[in-house]
Amino acid sequence: MESMTKKQKAILDYMKSHVSQHSYWPSIRDIQAKFRFASTNAVFGHLQALERKGFLQRIPGAARAYKIVPEAVEDLSEMVIRYEGPGEEAVPLTSIPLMGSIAAGFPDYTESSGVLASMQAPLTEGSRRRPPQSFALRVRGDSMIDANINDGDTVIIEPGSPKHGDIVAALIDGETTLKRLIKQGSKTYLKAENKNYPELYPVTELVIQGIAKSVVRSI
Repeated sequence: MESMTKKQKAILDYMKSHVSQHSYWPSIRDIQAKFRFASTNAVFGHLQALERKGFLQRIPGAARAYKIVPEAVEDLSEMVIRYEGPGEEAVPLTSIPLMGSIAAGFPDYTESSGVLASMQAPLTEGSRRRPPQSFALRVRGDSMIDANINDGDTVIIEPGSPKHGDIVAALIDGETTLKRLIKQGSKTYLKAENKNYPELYPVTELVIQGIAKSVVRSI
């Protein structure tokens, strides 16, 4: 591999440290704030350089999404996050992939960075298994607190056709967020469950990535 600059190494070390502590990659804005870059373009420039030098890999089919190559993340390759139930009488658990984080605030450019770990999640009542495309995302932000989804919670996302009122993981104009889907006549938009956040209307596109079916909370 081509050698990194000191700044590039610091960014890569920060990414590895962040995922070790929080179980998800830092967002572009996290990196911008950490290193006091004037814009997110500077962050993308460093990420592209790390990709070119072989330390990061772009996630196929996902814009602006990267993962650390296995050689650079050996210390995290066996990381497993487990849901600790209240005892042997706990609801049945199933293993699903933890795919990173999602903004529950204003949308940002954070996207799935591939499978970061696996985690044990409770099955919904009456279910024997979850759809194979199910995945988990760690919540960042407080825009869904009135729906009892808090910063640091983990939401379980399942595929499906969303209905009016469903809470969804969505890509709106290229940025990701967790919000309630509202369908009113010909209008479809996203609504926060916190009066301090505005409704979000797509300018060019609104893509639903999955429906939030349950929440796992750390105690």
